[in-house]
Amino acid sequence: MKQMSFYTLLFSAVLSMAACSKSNNTTTTPPEKKDTVINTGFKTLDYLYSISGKKTLSGIHNREPNATPARWTEEIKNTTGKYPALWSGDFLFQADNINNRQIMIDEAVRQWNKGAVINLMWHACNPANTQPCGWDDGKGVQSRLTNEQWTELCTDGTVLNGKWKVMMDEVCVYLQQLEDKGVEVLWRPLHEMNQGVFWWGGRSGPDGTRKLWQLMRDYMTKTKGLSNLIWVWDIQDFPSLANDVSGYNPGAAYFDMVALDIYDDGSGYSQSKYEAMVKAAAGKPMAIGECQRLPTAAELRNQSRWVFFMGWSELTFSKNSTAEINNLYSADNIITLDKMPGWK
Repeated sequence: MKQMSFYTLLFSAVLSMAACSKSNNTTTTPPEKKDTVINTGFKTLDYLYSISGKKTLSGIHNREPNATPARWTEEIKNTTGKYPALWSGDFLFQADNINNRQIMIDEAVRQWNKGAVINLMWHACNPANTQPCGWDDGKGVQSRLTNEQWTELCTDGTVLNGKWKVMMDEVCVYLQQLEDKGVEVLWRPLHEMNQGVFWWGGRSGPDGTRKLWQLMRDYMTKTKGLSNLIWVWDIQDFPSLANDVSGYNPGAAYFDMVALDIYDDGSGYSQSKYEAMVKAAAGKPMAIGECQRLPTAAELRNQSRWVFFMGWSELTFSKNSTAEINNLYSADNIITLDKMPGWK
């Protein structure tokens, strides 16, 4: 064995001390410069850091029913001959989909074992009402909370706060299953928090939606002890975006990466949206959390900090031609499942 020099030993020691480890109480540290090697304690997050500015993962969401949690992933394979690198599922809110959460979680495990990035979200029922629930704005996902109910929800020890924790407990059971199997999760709850149509959204400022996000992260990580979650703070591309990245920001200690849902096809993948998210990310990975019109490979070369895009299920096929989908999935700056490194 070749003897190590003093400088080699010193360099190794510095690298060892500089490595960041996963913690329930702290968030990941962004790189100081582009070629810095990051060790967050998450294989997934390390990989996203490594491709940022270089390549973009392909992804698609698998919306309800949870009885067929890979339907749209398979449709991409049928269309392009390739599987997307990111698989996404949802805990959902209807009776049948709540009852089939285990099927969705089992699919997440299969996808992880195949080397995919796992993204999960939760269209949760309004805790002021009952679950299961519907989509409508009466008592479902799109219903509203009064200001008094919101304060109660965000106050420990109240009835409404307790109901929300019971709902989180039900989801944590499945997230714990994933942790026990070594599955890391891009966890994107309270998505589109600047979207006022959802009961959790549209409340800017320190006592608004970001307060509920902080409560949720603290509860799931500190109280429930989950350590396999990569917290993805997500907003939508409204004209108010430049202000929303500040008004809804939960604080650097409360998110590991950022995502923007792009549904305004008129402004599309504008440079102003991209630059707003670069500023919000503050060096952490950033992604296109949802979209209906897919970005082109050229747009992703120009906006190279997007580490993944996630097409929204059926909209991927109604808003993009087969040729457009194939051109994107075959581009050299797009990563499909066959190009993933695997998690073993």
